[in-house]
Amino acid sequence: MIPPSIKLKNQTLPDSPGVYLMKNEKGKVIYVGKATSIKRRVTSYFTHPHDARIQEMVSQIRVIDYIETRSVIEALIVEANLIKHYWPPFNVLQKDNKSFLYLVITKEDFPKPLLIRGTDLEEGSIRQYKAVFGPYTSAVSLRAALDLIRKIFPWSTCSSGQKRPCFYVHLKQCPGVCINAIDKQSYAKTIRDLIKFFQGKKDGLLRQYRREMNRAAKDHRFEQAAHLRNKIFALEHIQDVAILKRENDPHNVLPSVNLFGRIEGYDISHISGTSSVASMVVFENGAPAKTEYRKFRIKSVVGSNDVASIREVIIRRFKHMWRRPDLILIDGGLPQVHAVEAALSSSIPVIGLAKGEKRKRNDLVCSRENRELCHACEPYKDILIRVRDEAHRFALVYHRKLRGKGMLANGVRSRLKIGT
Repeated sequence: MIPPSIKLKNQTLPDSPGVYLMKNEKGKVIYVGKATSIKRRVTSYFTHPHDARIQEMVSQIRVIDYIETRSVIEALIVEANLIKHYWPPFNVLQKDNKSFLYLVITKEDFPKPLLIRGTDLEEGSIRQYKAVFGPYTSAVSLRAALDLIRKIFPWSTCSSGQKRPCFYVHLKQCPGVCINAIDKQSYAKTIRDLIKFFQGKKDGLLRQYRREMNRAAKDHRFEQAAHLRNKIFALEHIQDVAILKRENDPHNVLPSVNLFGRIEGYDISHISGTSSVASMVVFENGAPAKTEYRKFRIKSVVGSNDVASIREVIIRRFKHMWRRPDLILIDGGLPQVHAVEAALSSSIPVIGLAKGEKRKRNDLVCSRENRELCHACEPYKDILIRVRDEAHRFALVYHRKLRGKGMLANGVRSRLKIGT
């Protein structure tokens, strides 16, 4: 628990996203951090062992202030702005300005957001950019945030004048600069709105979009009004980036997992080892991406062997150049998790979801080397259960289809044999 000698804002800590500020006895800000839960993160400083640097910081804390935000993305933005304002000593200790990450907006006909290190951002070079944001303490958090924001403010990373649309046009994350589908003026507005978002002006953007939506509806421009309505909804319902790590504590880092990125869920289906099949379902932004689903017929395994079957499926899956998942979920226990990890040639996190001995529980399962992953994913178990259940449903549908074909074929052969 937090010592009574430390003063807390409002005498409590909220269990919500936001930014916390540690202050010393002189009221100076000595550390700024972000959290998916301010209460859990701040409490961890006083309940878990830390290295000498963190212990020294904790010994100096006399006041804990905080700012609640509606999402982790907004916490990320506020954290960067506060670090830039205060340059707290325990944020920059053993890490000078040049090692931080910055988001810059280029100056060109169709500007692009780029991530650069402080080493490449000299004082004189700032003028060559339209805007500069940062410093950011977590590259993983920032990249995941940009992946999500790009769905609201689609920007281009390609060059104009191409014959074919780039990959991101199909995902609706590029407005078509590559094929000249958008003019400079319209694209410039998107970039201005993106800059406002990173300036922390989301509420102002929402007011602006509501005015534009009402004006478009009044003028019977219903398609544009619907587009603005969807953008308003997306901004008001930004899901947490869910970068699951012990925020900003480099000596107590959990595996980095983006649960609103790409999750691939796998399940094996058979009856007494016959007609064995496997399913791969994909969730993105917490929702099924059904066009990405895949199904497999087990080829190399005879009989009932789920461990060998899942290993075959993973090996076959990664022969394809499909998008890399942020997390692999297996319907099964530790043997299945070990089989998948052994089959992978990369460091993709793998987690199992077992039903328990009496099939009344849903237990997260991780290998011994990756136990912290289960702890990190526990608050988001409901998402993983949905992925597991969808993988099971999809595998069962495919298995029944194959069994139906098999029975039909057997029936035809029987009729031919007896001359019917």
